[in-house]
Amino acid sequence: MTDAGHCLLTRYHRTQDSRDLDQSITHFQRASDLCPLDHLCHPAALFNLATAKFICCQVNGTYLDLDIPISLFQDALDMRSTGHPDRPITQFHLSMALLSRFARRDDSHALDEVISRHYDALEYYSPMHAARGQLLCNLSTMLLTRFERRGNSLDLDKGIGLQKEALALHPVGHPDRSASLNNLANGLSTRFGHRGNDQDLDESVVLHREALALRPVGHPDRSVSLNNLASGLSTRFWYRGNDQDLDEAIALHREALALRPVCHPDRSKSLNTLANGLSTRFGHRGNDQDLDEAIVLHREALALRPVGHPDRSGSLINLANQLSTRFEHRGNAQDLNDSLEHLRSTFALLTQHDPRQLIVHSSLSSVYLLFHQSALDLTGQDTGSLNAAMHHLKTAANFVSGSLRFRLRVSLHWVRYAVQHAHATELESYSTSMHLLDASMSATASVSSRHNAMKDFPSTLAVDAASCALRHDNVCRAVELLEQGRTLIWTQMARLRTPLDSLQERGDHAQALMKKFRDLSSLLDKPPTDHSEATPRVDVEAEATRYRRLVQDWNTTVEEIRKVEGLAHFLLPPLFSDLQDAAREGPIIVLVASKSSCDAIVIPHTEPPTHVQLPTNLEKLRQLVNTLRQTVEAADPKGKQPVLIKVLRELWDDIVCPVVEHLGRFARQGARIWWCPTSFFSFLPLHAAGEYRENGKSISQLYVSSYTPSLTALIRARKSKDGFPSGSFAAIGQNHPPGHSFTLEAVEPELKLVQSLLPLPPAVSFTKVTSVESTKSRVMHALQDNHWLHFACHGTQDLLEPFKSAFLMRDHPLSLLDIAQTNLSRHEFAFLSACETAVVDFQTPDEVIHLAAGLQFAGVKSVVGTTWKVTDATVRHLVEAFYKNFCRDGKMNSKRAARALHKAVQSLKNVPLDQRIVFIHIGI
Repeated sequence: MTDAGHCLLTRYHRTQDSRDLDQSITHFQRASDLCPLDHLCHPAALFNLATAKFICCQVNGTYLDLDIPISLFQDALDMRSTGHPDRPITQFHLSMALLSRFARRDDSHALDEVISRHYDALEYYSPMHAARGQLLCNLSTMLLTRFERRGNSLDLDKGIGLQKEALALHPVGHPDRSASLNNLANGLSTRFGHRGNDQDLDESVVLHREALALRPVGHPDRSVSLNNLASGLSTRFWYRGNDQDLDEAIALHREALALRPVCHPDRSKSLNTLANGLSTRFGHRGNDQDLDEAIVLHREALALRPVGHPDRSGSLINLANQLSTRFEHRGNAQDLNDSLEHLRSTFALLTQHDPRQLIVHSSLSSVYLLFHQSALDLTGQDTGSLNAAMHHLKTAANFVSGSLRFRLRVSLHWVRYAVQHAHATELESYSTSMHLLDASMSATASVSSRHNAMKDFPSTLAVDAASCALRHDNVCRAVELLEQGRTLIWTQMARLRTPLDSLQERGDHAQALMKKFRDLSSLLDKPPTDHSEATPRVDVEAEATRYRRLVQDWNTTVEEIRKVEGLAHFLLPPLFSDLQDAAREGPIIVLVASKSSCDAIVIPHTEPPTHVQLPTNLEKLRQLVNTLRQTVEAADPKGKQPVLIKVLRELWDDIVCPVVEHLGRFARQGARIWWCPTSFFSFLPLHAAGEYRENGKSISQLYVSSYTPSLTALIRARKSKDGFPSGSFAAIGQNHPPGHSFTLEAVEPELKLVQSLLPLPPAVSFTKVTSVESTKSRVMHALQDNHWLHFACHGTQDLLEPFKSAFLMRDHPLSLLDIAQTNLSRHEFAFLSACETAVVDFQTPDEVIHLAAGLQFAGVKSVVGTTWKVTDATVRHLVEAFYKNFCRDGKMNSKRAARALHKAVQSLKNVPLDQRIVFIHIGI
C-alpha cells in the first residue's frame, strides 16, 4: 500500500491528475491505520500521509484543513528523536506546513512557532544542503514579518543576516539567485526606512537591478522585480530629489502593471505602488493629473482588497492620505471626510501593537489639523479638531512598537503644531522629542556618528523648550528641559559610568542587577571598532547589531533597577530640586537664547530661581558673535581693542548688567558665580563684560566667573571622588608636532616654569613629558597616571567634526574622542596652555563639544582653557601668576583654580585686551 501510494503521488507530480493525488492519500491512510503505533515504520506512514494531505490542501485551497497534515507531521517528528536520520526532513516539512498555515491565517502565536520550527530545522542542514537555502529564505521572511508587526529591530537585523547567507548559497547561475537578491533588497529597503542609512538604500537598488536582469521579458516574476526596483528608486528620490529616479520608477511601475491584468493576484500591489509614485511626483511637480490618477488607482487597489485581505489597511491609509492632499489643493470637503472615514476604518484592521498604527495616528493628526485650519471642525467647537490632532500626534510619538526615527519626526511635528497653536501640550511635546532624540542617538555606537545624526534635527530644541516654559512662567521646568535636551552626547557617555553603590545593601537581586548594569555599561563604553573601508560590510553590520542588542539589554536592566525601592528615578531626566544642588557654592546663571526671547535664569542654592528677560534678541546675538570672531581673528592688534571694547560693552548692557542687578540677593561682592550659556551665548566672553571706561563697572570687579556646560556636569564634578587622592602632577609639552613649520620655543621653558612653581616633594610628585617624549601613547599613560595636568602644546579645534579636535603630540594627535573614552574620575585639575581649547562648534553649540569640556566630562573637576588663539608672551605671564596664586601655601586645591585665574588675569599689565580675556575656568 505504501509503495502504491508513492507511485500514485509520483504520477500526480508528472500529470497533475487530482485522482492520483486522492488515491495516494487513500493508500497512505490505509497503511497508517494498519501499522501498529509501536512499529518502526509508523512514523514513516504518518509522514507519507501528512505529505500527501499537505499537497492536497495546497492544490485545492482548503487551507482550513492544514491542521491535519501539521498534526501528522508533528506526530511523526515526536517519534523521530534527535539523531534519527529522518528527523531533519520531518522538521523541514513541518516548518513548511506551519508557514503555509500562517500565510493564510496571520496568527501572531503561529508566527512565533513558525520561526522557532525553522530555527530547529536549520540545525540539521549544513551549508551545502539544498534545503538550507529555502529554510534561510523562509526564516528571514518570517523574521521581517515579525519586525513589521512588532517593531523589534533585532528581528530586522537577523532577517537580513539570513538573507545574505541565503544569497551566498545561490551564486551566479543558480535558479534561485534572483529570488535571494529580491529578498535581500527588500530587507535592506525596510531597514533603510527604519534607520535611514543611505548605504542600505543604494545597495537595495543595486540588488533589485541585478534581480531584474535575471528576470527578462516572459519570466513569471519579472513584474515583482519591476515593482520592487521602482519602489526603491521612488524612495531614493524622496531622500535625494533626483528626478531621473522618480521618472524611471513610474515607468517601471507602469510596465509591471501591464504584466498584471485584471484577475492577476498581484494587480492590487502594482496599482498601489504606481499610485504612490504618481503622488510623489505630484508633490514634486504639482501636476493635478498625477494626483487624480493616483486616487483612481488607489480606489481600484482598495476594491481588490476586500475586508479580510492582509493589505487592505495599507490601501486605506494610502487612499486617505491622497484624498487629504487633494483637499489641501482644491478644498473639496468630501475628500477630507472620506479621508477621515478611511483612516478610522483602518484601526479595526490592525492589532494593538502593529507598527502601522503609528502611520495611521500620524495621518489622522494631519486630517484633523486640516479640519481645524479650514473651519470644518467636526465637533462644532474651535478646538475640537485641534485637540484630536494633538492627541494623535502624542499617541504616535509614544507608540513604542513604531520606528524610533519615525516617532522622533512625528514628535517634532507635534512640537511645531503645538507651539503654532499655543496648545496645552507644548511642553510635553518638547520633552517627548528630546527623549526620543536621546534614544535614537544612543542606538549608535560611535560618538561622532551621534554628533552627525544630531545635525539632522533642530539644534535649538532644548532652548526653544526652555523658552516655551518661561512663557508659561514655569522657570523650574525650563531648567529641567535644558538639562534634558542639552549635552546629550556627554550625558549618554556619563550614564555608562554611573556608580551604583546604593544597591550593595539591597539584597541579592539588587546586587545582581548592579553587576549586570556594570558589565553591560563596560561593554557599551568601550570604543567601537574602527572599521577601515576594506572591512566587509557584513562585519560592520554584525558589530552594529551586537551593539543594538547590548543597548536593548542595558535599557531593560535600567528598567529593572527602577523597580528597586528608592530608585524609581534612576537615570531619568533630573528634577529641578536635584539640579539646584549645583548652586551650593554660588549662584548659576543659565542664559537661554531662542527665536522668541533671550532670557537669564539665576539659580541660587535654596531660594526659587529668578527669571530675567534680557533686552536683546537672537539676531543681535548672532551679529555680536560674528563681530567678536572677526575681531579676535584680525591681524592688526591695534585695531582690535576699540571693536572688542564695543562688543564687551554691549555684552554688559544687554546681558550681564541685567543679571548683576539680581545677583546681589544671592552673592556678596567677590563671590564665585557660574555661567551656563546656551546657543549663541556660548561664544561670548561673559566673564569679561564691562563698561570699559574710567570708574566703569565690570563683572570681573564684582564676581569671580566660572563656566559649566550643564548643571549636571557641575554636580558630577563635585561628587567625583572627594578629597585629593594624590599630588601626582604631569606637565606635558610638544613644541613641534608633525606638519608644523615652526617650533613653539616657549613650550620647554613653560614646563620648567610650572615645575618651579609647584610645591616640592613629597607634597607633589612631578612628571615632565618633554617634546621629545610626548608621543600619543606616552601622554595617554601620563594622563591616566596623574591627577593634576598641564598641557603646553598646539591645540586644534575641528569645527566640522569636533571630536577630532586635539592636542598635537609628536606622532599622533591626542583627540577629544581619546580623552572622552578615558575614565578620569579621580582627576582634580587641568591647565590647557594651548589655542582654542574651549570653543564650541556652530552646528551643535548646546552639545558643548570641545577639549576643556571633554576633560571635565571625563572626570576632571576643574579645567582652565582658551576661547581663541593665545600668544607665548601671554601664556608666560599668566602661567606664572596663576601657579603662584594656585600654590600659594605649598598646597594644591582644585577649588582655587577659578580665583587663581581671576587674580592672574588682573595682574596682567601691558597685555592686549583680547589676550587678557582669552582664558576661562570650567568646573568646581
